[in-house]
Amino acid sequence: MTLRILFTGEGTSDNGLVPHIEAVAAHAGTPVSVTSPDFGRLGFAHCHSVAEKLRSARGFGDDYDLIMVHRDADGTSPEARLEEVAKAVAAEWPGHPHVAVIPVRMLEAWLLLDETSIRQVAENPNGRMNLGLPKHSAVENVADPKKLLMATLTTASGYKGRRLASFQKRFPHHRHKLLERIDPYGPISRLASWKAFMEDLKAAIGAA
Repeated sequence: MTLRILFTGEGTSDNGLVPHIEAVAAHAGTPVSVTSPDFGRLGFAHCHSVAEKLRSARGFGDDYDLIMVHRDADGTSPEARLEEVAKAVAAEWPGHPHVAVIPVRMLEAWLLLDETSIRQVAENPNGRMNLGLPKHSAVENVADPKKLLMATLTTASGYKGRRLASFQKRFPHHRHKLLERIDPYGPISRLASWKAFMEDLKAAIGAA
C-alpha cells in the first residue's frame, strides 16, 4: 500500500523538503506518494494561512493518509506554531494524522550550515571569499536567516552588475536546491528543530 502524503509549505521552494520525506519513507520500507499543491497556479492566491491551504486542498477531492505542514516559528515559539497547525488540521481535516515542520525562526537557518553546498548553488564552487557563516550553535539565533542566506549566496557567487541582478532573481530556485541538498546526517542533525522533524516524520510513517 502506498502512503499518500499532503505537503503544504510557505512557498513552492519548500518542496525541496519532499526528497527528505521520501528518503525517510524509503528507509522505513514504505512506498509514498507526496502531493504538494501550487495553490497560486491552481487559482488559490488567497491561500496564506494553514487553514486556508488545507481547506483548498480538501476541495480538490483527494484523500490522504498523512498531512505535513511547514510553518516557520518566525518570532513565535515552536509550541505556538505546533498548536496553530494542530487546530487548523482539526478544523479543516478532522481525524487526519499530521506532522508539523517547525524550524526556529525561518527554514533558511537550516541552509546556513553547509558552506560547500552554498558555494555550489552559488555557481562558484571554487570560490575562496570569506562567507562569515554563523557557527552551528548560533545559527537558529540569527535574527533574519533569509536575508543572511540571500547575502551569503550573493557573496559566494562573486557576480557583479547584470549577472548579479539575474542571479539574485533566482533565489527561490537556489533555496529549493539547498533544501534538496541537505545532508540529514551532517551538521543539521544536531539541531533540535531538524531532529524533531525527523523523529515526528518517522513516527507518523510508522503509525500509518
